[in-house]
Amino acid sequence: MTDVLVIGGSRYFGKHVIEQLLAAGVRVTVVNRGSAAAPAGTTHLVADRDDEAALRAALGSRSFDAVLDQVCYTPRQADIAARVFDGRTGRYVMTSTIEVYDPLSSAWLLPTPLGVPVAEETIDLATWPVDLGEPWSDPAFRDSAYGEGKRQAEAVLAGAAFPVASVRCGHVVGGGAADFTGRLAYYADRLRRDEPIEVPTTVYASSFITDRQIAEVLTWAVGADFTGPVNAASAQFDVYELCAALAGETAPRYTSGTSPYAFDRWYAMDTSRLAALGMKLPDAAAWLPAVAAEAMAA
Repeated sequence: MTDVLVIGGSRYFGKHVIEQLLAAGVRVTVVNRGSAAAPAGTTHLVADRDDEAALRAALGSRSFDAVLDQVCYTPRQADIAARVFDGRTGRYVMTSTIEVYDPLSSAWLLPTPLGVPVAEETIDLATWPVDLGEPWSDPAFRDSAYGEGKRQAEAVLAGAAFPVASVRCGHVVGGGAADFTGRLAYYADRLRRDEPIEVPTTVYASSFITDRQIAEVLTWAVGADFTGPVNAASAQFDVYELCAALAGETAPRYTSGTSPYAFDRWYAMDTSRLAALGMKLPDAAAWLPAVAAEAMAA
């Protein structure tokens, strides 16, 4: 593999992916709207990926060994990509999310049995309903339908003329600047101020991965040959275990309510396919203490 296009995602863990590809001698092209500079050593193209004509114009006659799509959130975006990259790429990798399994995000999904990790085939992409007519260009709607948008985007790309893989990453955690969602900082800030953590009556574990680990998985997926979805996570734990790691020897206090990682429903992921494909990730014992310490020190 010599040429890879990265759509968006040149910050946060996307930056690590690009660094790893460049270190491997890959020629990397980045396309985004121009609001963020592309990393040094890459070719930078400017286009709004929602504008099919502009995207075609920016790409010109270029073709790629693989495309890594970091910012495909809707079936409309996937529909454009399926047309634009037909004949331009030998492989397409979409960054997806654990949120595709959230049973509250779709009337089509039923809660999985408690304690049974959710496997990729839970969602049948071949039959999943796609509605291009929804107001996907409305940011508020897109945010509220995040999980559904990702499911429908995967379903559209599953019918593309080129090989497609999707990486459904667990909740991405990292300390300091790596905490791009601010969710881990929420807990660290409350613990530093000795404020109680809000949790529902019953909490469930979920699947997590660090920012460095998901970069490693995406870099591997770009150069692999599997197709279809794969769940990517390295650990399962709940909000109590997370807060214990953050607090150290201090006992956290809790109160009734909701908070970012206090899940009141079960949808942790089965990662056996990831392991079977040869990608091994360390469990939480190997990385959670360091991530927790960095978050508390931020």
